[in-house]
Amino acid sequence: MRSHLLNDATAESYRRSVTEGVERVASRLAATRGPFTGVTPAELAPVIDAVDLDRPLGDSTAALDELEGVYLRDAVYFHHPRYLGHLNCPVVIPAVLGEAVLSAVNSSLDTWDQSAGGTLIEQRLIEWTAGRIGLGPLADGVFTSGGTQSNLQALLLAREETGTGDLSKLRIFSSECSHFSVQKSATLLGLGRDAVVSVPVDRDKRMQSVVLAAELEACRAEGLVPMAIVATAGTTDFGSIDPLPEIAALAAEYGAWMHVDAAYGCGLLASRTRRHLLDGIEQADSVTVDYHKSFFQPVSSSAVLVRDGATLRHATYHADYLNPRQAPATKASPAAGPWGRVPNQVDKSLQTTRRFDALKLWMTLRVMGADGIGELFDEVCGLAREGFELLAADPRYEVVVEPQLSTLVYRYVPEATASPADVDRANLYARKALFASGEAVVAGTKVDGRQYLKFTLLNPETTTADITAVLDLIAGHAEQYLGENLVHA
Repeated sequence: MRSHLLNDATAESYRRSVTEGVERVASRLAATRGPFTGVTPAELAPVIDAVDLDRPLGDSTAALDELEGVYLRDAVYFHHPRYLGHLNCPVVIPAVLGEAVLSAVNSSLDTWDQSAGGTLIEQRLIEWTAGRIGLGPLADGVFTSGGTQSNLQALLLAREETGTGDLSKLRIFSSECSHFSVQKSATLLGLGRDAVVSVPVDRDKRMQSVVLAAELEACRAEGLVPMAIVATAGTTDFGSIDPLPEIAALAAEYGAWMHVDAAYGCGLLASRTRRHLLDGIEQADSVTVDYHKSFFQPVSSSAVLVRDGATLRHATYHADYLNPRQAPATKASPAAGPWGRVPNQVDKSLQTTRRFDALKLWMTLRVMGADGIGELFDEVCGLAREGFELLAADPRYEVVVEPQLSTLVYRYVPEATASPADVDRANLYARKALFASGEAVVAGTKVDGRQYLKFTLLNPETTTADITAVLDLIAGHAEQYLGENLVHA
């Protein structure tokens, strides 16, 4: 079956197959009338189960025909303006071009002898991002699979930097609205979920620095070690940004590693009007960025960056067959820089084999520029402000907090008397019914134990008219539920 391998002899076949695939996707995008078809697992599972994987179809055209029925037709399309669900973005075309190139060439970014220029491009993008953050001349980092891996690696470095052998004494401080990967990382690092101290948030869903100070002092008084403080620059539910300067001051006072989870808010690094919302991030010891959120990149494209590149040694392991030991080099020693030694990115990464995901961002910057990315993110942040005003003026809804980024958390509140439990059920029903209809997709969450809905606005093509239409649909489903269930209660 060598005719299917990508090589000189199959170049024309490659061109034909990829062109056909592009045409199929382009046609599907043009034909999409909603973000989802409403297909259920029970309906789709038998179709996929019926595929005999031991009987190949023989050519890409037949496989694409089949793919239409098992995937493309019923996929959830983030590019549709009424996809308002999770932190998924429509992607920019230069990044898709980069994805096509990197998949075909198939470089692996673990070692120089598997990637060559790919290594240098990734390093240049890390340097560029660190410069946007303001981490200083010793900064370094590496691309990752996503925010969860970035947070895990940052907390691994923080653990090792304490020099404390008794893991039971280590504590991590994060807000009650921080990402669940903080707790997951604590468990994976042998600390346990109880090692994470949850700090309350204020009315704007930002970590209360006064309470954080009290918790840090209590930690010290108990003979425990404040290993790290995780500040969030863009919480998943509210898009809230913790008070970074105050947290940085406390981290310095108590000797704690300051990590900023900017997986969502990193788009502000490219904004010409909202960059100030990240003031204080330059004081972090490590930062998580997810380009596949607010930089409009395809999954996956993320990175962890550190103020002092030497701390990445805690992720370094050597193998004679891959990355044998070399003379030490740091960014502080230019003579021992990348031209004096072989630059192996695996020395900085939790992963070994790793895709050249940096190419997508490289192509985006070379075609659109940082300002182009920032303008897109500014658009959705501005849309969230308009959406907030719509919700605040609509008696059918209550909205939790004014947005700092592009997320709105709200819920339907009926005019008629209904119990809190009935209101919860009505909102949950409305979300599920909307998804089943395929007309729009919204997310859900809980606030103080009550059921709420969520708009995550990451599509610059979404308009206030779309938001208004979706709010009307939600109200209709919720009213239907209450009308059918309260009458017969």
